[in-house]
Amino acid sequence: MKKTTTLLLFIFISVVGWAQHEPSPYADKVATLDSTIKTLYQVISGDKGVERDWDLFKFLFHPDAKLIPTGRNQEGKYGARYITPGDYIKSSGKWLVENGFHEVEINRTVETFGHITQVFSTYESYYNKTDEKPFMRGINSIQLMNDGTRWWVVNIFWKQETAENPIPDIYLPKN
Repeated sequence: MKKTTTLLLFIFISVVGWAQHEPSPYADKVATLDSTIKTLYQVISGDKGVERDWDLFKFLFHPDAKLIPTGRNQEGKYGARYITPGDYIKSSGKWLVENGFHEVEINRTVETFGHITQVFSTYESYYNKTDEKPFMRGINSIQLMNDGTRWWVVNIFWKQETAENPIPDIYLPKN
């Protein structure tokens, strides 16, 4: 009995240890800063009726990551809401599928120090790929970390453009 238990424990440790080192099918999506940002936009974008790849979405984020939408509340005061990637899926996943949503990066400003990077990513949002005019624009402030193996999205802090607060020219594409 003791030999059988020891053998089973050895097999379990071997299999679990092997599985933990098995390369992820998403590894190429986080290999570079550019591939990570592109994947972030691609994974939330899709036509009406198209389910998103939420496993890939979650894979992009550090385990302690936050998504932080900001704007005016009903009283007109500016505030921020702190949510996890899982909370985002719960609160926005259904809407994205029911309405269609394509977020397109139109400009990027990158600042890096050591293994941390701050990206100001200007976006336009469309319901369909074929829409000529975006229904919304804004800036995603994306903080990322490279752990020596891959890029992690640590936070995304964003603000939509308003008539009172248009996107400054410095964050728009140069013609």
